[in-house]
Amino acid sequence: MNKPFLPLDTDPTALVGVSQLAVHQRGQLGREEQDWVADEVPVALVYNGISHVVMMASPKELEQFALGFSLSEGIIVSPREIYGMDVVPACNGLEVHIELSSRRFMALKEHKRAMAGRTGCGVCGVEQLEEIGKPIAPLPFTQTWSLEYLDSALSQLKSVQPIGRLTGCTHAAAWISPQGELTLGCEDVGRHVALDKLLGYRARAGVMAGAALVSSRASYEMVQKSAMCGVEILFAVSAATALAVEVAARCRLTLVGFSKPGRATVYTHPERIVDSQT
Repeated sequence: MNKPFLPLDTDPTALVGVSQLAVHQRGQLGREEQDWVADEVPVALVYNGISHVVMMASPKELEQFALGFSLSEGIIVSPREIYGMDVVPACNGLEVHIELSSRRFMALKEHKRAMAGRTGCGVCGVEQLEEIGKPIAPLPFTQTWSLEYLDSALSQLKSVQPIGRLTGCTHAAAWISPQGELTLGCEDVGRHVALDKLLGYRARAGVMAGAALVSSRASYEMVQKSAMCGVEILFAVSAATALAVEVAARCRLTLVGFSKPGRATVYTHPERIVDSQT
């Protein structure tokens, strides 16, 4: 179980992922003062000795990130297919060494081999446009969520952002129970990484009732990652893109944007949402 909920008065020097530096503030440019900034480092995910991807991320909770990424990208279907994991320093960043099962590693190598030599389309590093619409099994309808608990859930987001509270520089991803309680949560300078960390924590904790809440907009990647991990309901604080709505509709995920106090826009599959004001 994740334990990210830190007191608002947490000592900054106890945090992993922040640095202190000198800045100059408007109106006081002649005076130097110290301020805190969020760290951002390259993190390479290395499967069975072969580097697969490098992401810019906050240097914490990296095992959860690696697990969530592996699940949300379809590299594995179960945490049991990862036999071991180590985080080690490398060059100017970090490497997460992941030991995959032989079957999953062979499938990953075959996928990379199939992609080799294709003309890139230039879309987010994806080699071929079809990769954006990877097939996702339609989600079941086992969850419902009442909007009467949304405001309470939103008010708890800062509790999973100790770095964000200090620097104003992180995204949050949290799991909210049907009663509006944050049961899991994490932060990162990257919104996709924050979501992958949450999905990794959720996989280790076991499938649970509720919904995901992210502090960012909802892009198609956020929807796709959530659906790949069996998340039926995704709340986003900001808007959703048209492609995100299309993907959510196709995989039967309930997508809710503009999740703010007293407000919510349900884009797809509203049958999972209960609204006491209706």
